[in-house]
Amino acid sequence: MADQVLNAEGLNCPLPILRAKKAIKGMSAGEVLEVRSTDPGSVADFAAFCKQTGNDLLSSTSEGDIYKFEIKVS
Repeated sequence: MADQVLNAEGLNCPLPILRAKKAIKGMSAGEVLEVRSTDPGSVADFAAFCKQTGNDLLSSTSEGDIYKFEIKVS
């Protein structure tokens, strides 16, 4: 269960990443951010973002045109 949900639907790269970065700044370690995006490029973007920032990408799924990412803040 996510502690916070970020709706980045309709936004293209790099906006979903930038919004997620801003949301994570206001969160505590151990909390989970769920990001919802419609940008297919966000799949690779969030994998790279989590690797770079040290946050854990708990899941990366898609439901139709919506991509969902669960990121655990480190």
